[in-house]
Amino acid sequence: MRKTLDPALAAGNRRQLAGYEASHFTWEVSGAVASITLNRPERKNPLTFASYAELRELFGQLKYASDVHAIVLAGAGENFCSGGDVHEIIGPLIELGAPDLLLFTRMTGDLVKAMRACPQPIIAAVDGVCAGAGAILAMASDMRIATARSKTAFLFNRVGLAGCDMGACAILPRIIGHGRASELLYTGRTMNGEEGERWGFFNRITTPTDLLATAQALAAELATGPTFANGITKTMLHQEWAMTIEQAIEAEAQAQALCMMTEDFKRAYEAFAAKQQPHFEGN
Repeated sequence: MRKTLDPALAAGNRRQLAGYEASHFTWEVSGAVASITLNRPERKNPLTFASYAELRELFGQLKYASDVHAIVLAGAGENFCSGGDVHEIIGPLIELGAPDLLLFTRMTGDLVKAMRACPQPIIAAVDGVCAGAGAILAMASDMRIATARSKTAFLFNRVGLAGCDMGACAILPRIIGHGRASELLYTGRTMNGEEGERWGFFNRITTPTDLLATAQALAAELATGPTFANGITKTMLHQEWAMTIEQAIEAEAQAQALCMMTEDFKRAYEAFAAKQQPHFEGN
């Protein structure tokens, strides 16, 4: 029987998370790092109505998983994600009326909201095709590691849709700048890995054989840090988009004072005084 995630059980319960099963991706926890792998390699890992919902559910529950400190999101095979499945999503959408279409677009947006509200940093490991909603998943992650052969395209306008999909017009310009985001969203053209790194979309480029290991190593490094404080950093990076400088400074003052009340802050001081490396525990 498929296990579901209950907030009360998921908090601090790695076994419950490790046993979570989904139909459209694989999911595992190793140490404090969770790995999500889109798992339809024969179709370049497209998304379906069900996979959108399962991903939204999982990311929504991860906020309660206190012993998962970082997440790696990848695709099986040699591709990240080809976007919405042409036959299982695009075709059926043509037959729907406005109310049902709005339900769908709100549901896909809820996946991005869940990723941004998830306190753990998410690292996307991007190889091969990263298109449409797949490009959105990479964009909604906190960091992106790619291969030179990766091909990222926000190709919504290629199918007669606006580039403003799942938060793209809000998030993408903040990553690569307004002009570059405009080019990708208006043209739907493909951005390769090296260009993506130059533009700041990708944090670094590695070889296909080293991609997953590089992403996992970065996630493991983040997982050893002050995870409560890292969650605050992610929250502030997201919330300060809509703040004035004065509001942001005050919000950060309150957030930092809260972090100063943690045991991790005390541990860091004591380790510094003893000329040792701090061991953070997330409290």
